[in-house]
Amino acid sequence: MTGTYKIWIGFILCLAIVLSAMGWVTLTALRLDEAQADARRDEAEALRQEAQARRQEAEVRRQAAWEENVRLALWRMDSTLAPFVAQESVRPYFAYSAFVPVNRAYGNMFNDRGGGEMLVPSPLLTEKSPNVLVYFQFEPDGRLTSPQVPLGGNYKLAVPNQVSEETVQRAKKQLEQLAALFDRKKLIAMLPESTSEPVEMVVSPLQQDAGQRLAQKTQRYNDLQLRGRGAVEFSERNLAVQQQANTMAMNRDQQFQQLEQFQLAELMPTTDVRGVLMKPLWIDGHLILARRVPVGGKEYVQGCLLDWPAIKTSLLETVEDLLPEADLKPVTGTPGVDEARMLAALPVRLLPGKPATADLPIPGMPGLKTPAAAGGFLSPIRLSLLIAWICMLLAALAVAALLLGVMRLSERRASFVTAVTHELRTPLTTFQMYAEMLAEDMVQDDGQRRHYLATLRAEAVRLTHMVENVLAYARIERGRADGRVEWISLRQLIEPMKERLAGRAEQAGMQLEFDSADGAGECTVSANVSAVEQVLFNLVDNACKYAAKASDKRIHFRIEGHDGHATVSVRDHGPGIAPPVRRKLFRSFSKSAQEAAQTAPGVGLGLALSRRLARDMGGDLRIDESIEDGARFVLTLTKRT
Repeated sequence: MTGTYKIWIGFILCLAIVLSAMGWVTLTALRLDEAQADARRDEAEALRQEAQARRQEAEVRRQAAWEENVRLALWRMDSTLAPFVAQESVRPYFAYSAFVPVNRAYGNMFNDRGGGEMLVPSPLLTEKSPNVLVYFQFEPDGRLTSPQVPLGGNYKLAVPNQVSEETVQRAKKQLEQLAALFDRKKLIAMLPESTSEPVEMVVSPLQQDAGQRLAQKTQRYNDLQLRGRGAVEFSERNLAVQQQANTMAMNRDQQFQQLEQFQLAELMPTTDVRGVLMKPLWIDGHLILARRVPVGGKEYVQGCLLDWPAIKTSLLETVEDLLPEADLKPVTGTPGVDEARMLAALPVRLLPGKPATADLPIPGMPGLKTPAAAGGFLSPIRLSLLIAWICMLLAALAVAALLLGVMRLSERRASFVTAVTHELRTPLTTFQMYAEMLAEDMVQDDGQRRHYLATLRAEAVRLTHMVENVLAYARIERGRADGRVEWISLRQLIEPMKERLAGRAEQAGMQLEFDSADGAGECTVSANVSAVEQVLFNLVDNACKYAAKASDKRIHFRIEGHDGHATVSVRDHGPGIAPPVRRKLFRSFSKSAQEAAQTAPGVGLGLALSRRLARDMGGDLRIDESIEDGARFVLTLTKRT
C-alpha cells in the first residue's frame, strides 16, 4: 500500500513522543528516589552509628559487670579460704605430736625431763579436717612423722581409744605418698627463712589515724598507676588473709599468756616459735601448706597435704551464681601479669570462663539490633517504573503487531479485490460479447452458437464455484460455518460426488481415476458431507487447472484406511509446486493477480478454505512433499475405532 510508510512514520513519531515523556518522567522519579535513598542511607547510617555506640556502651557495661563478678568471686573465695589458712598457720608447734604432755606443752615440749607426765591427744590426731588429707612433720634429723600416725607407745594409746585402725592406716598411706614426693632438704629449699620476729600486724583503716590513712591512700594510688587495679586488689586480698591470721595469732597469744600465769617458773617458755605463717606450695600436682619452725635451737618443718579436689569443688560452688563456667588452675611459678586473677590464700588462678554473649536489647532502643542497609536497586519507585516501562513496551509491541496485522489484512484484501476483479473481468467480458452477438443474431452457424453457449455455461460454473468459496470462507471467518458432522462410511460419502468430480475432470479434458484400498470403503468416518465435497471439488479443480498441459491427463483419486484415521488423496501429473510456493500454499488470498495471470485463474482461496473445512471436522489437509512429478494432496478424516 502506498500509504503504509505514512502509518509507520506516524506510529514511530507517536512512540518517540511517548518514550520521551516516559523518559523524562523516569529521570525525574529516579532523581527523587536517589535523593530519598540518600536521606534513608544517612538516616540508616546515623541509626547504625547510634546503635553501635549504644552496643559498645552496653558491651562496656556488660564487661564491667563481668569483671565485677570476677572480683567478687576472688574476694569470696579468699574470704572462704582465709579462716582455714589462718587456722592452720596459728596451730601450736607441739600439735604435730600425737600426744602432748600437759605441763610442758607451751614451754619445754622438746626438753626431756623424764618421769611420769599426763599426756593429752593432739587435736590433729582426733579431729578430722574435710580439707586436709594428712599432717606431717620433718624432724631435725630428717625423719618424716605425722600426728595422725602414732608410733611405739603412742600407737597403743591412740588405737582404738582415740582413732580407728583404718584411719591410721589411711593416714600412713598418705604419709608414704608424701615421702615419695619430697624430702626435708627439698621442702626447706622451697620455704622462706624462719624468723623469731613476729609478723607485721595489719592495722584496720578504722584503727588508723589521719596520717596513716593518707599514707595508705597515697600508696594505693601509686600502686594503681604502676601495677594496675588487679594487682592492687590482689595485694588487698593478701593483706586480708594475713590480717585474719594475725587476728587468730593474737587470740592464741592472749590465751597463752593467761596460761603462763599458772605455770611454774622453771616451766616458763624457752621456745622462739612466734608468728610463723604457712606457705602454700604445689609439688607434683599436690597442694601442701608448710612452715619452718625454730624451737630450742633446732628447726622443724611442719605442714599438711590438702585435699585439692574437695577444696576446688567447694570454692567453685561458692561462686557458681557469679561465674557458672569458672574453673581453678594451679600456679606453680610466679603469678606475673596474671596476678589479677590469682587467689591470695592459695597459688591458684581463677579461670572465669567466657562472658555471656547474648545479644541484649540496646538501652533506649528496645528491639533494635543492627539496622538494615537502607535502599536497594529495586526500590518501590524503581520497581513501579520498571513495570511501567515493561507495560509500555508491551503496549507498543501490541500496537505494532496490530498495525502490521491490519496492514497485512488490508494488503490481502487489496490482493483479493484485485484477484477477484481480474477473475470477474474476463468472464464478464466474455458474457457481454457472446450475449451481444447472440442477441443481435450475429452467429448464424448452429455449431458456433452451441460453442458460445457452452462457453457461457462453463464461465458461469467457474464464477459460481469462486463465489461459493468466497462465501464459505466468509462464513468461517464470522464463525458461522456449517458444523453438521456425522458418522458415515467412506463409500456412502464418496459415491454421490463421483459424477460431479468426474464431470469437472472431463470438462478440462482430463480423466479422473477412482481407486480404493481393500476394505477402505467400509470405514466409518466423522465428516461434514457438504464440506468434504467442497474440499474434494477444490482439489480436483486445482488439478484440472494446473495439470491441464501435462502429458499424463490422469487424476488419481484414492481412499485408504489406517489406524485411527482414513485418507482421501488427489494426485495429478502436472508441473508440481515449488518449495517457495509450498510455504504459503494454505494462506488465504496469497495469490496475486500477476501470479493468477501467469499460472491459472483463481484468487488463492481454495486450499486455505479446504484446510479450514477439514480441521473444523477434526481432520486435516496436507501436501505430500515426497511426490516430485506432480502434486498430491491428502485429506485426513477421523475413523471410528
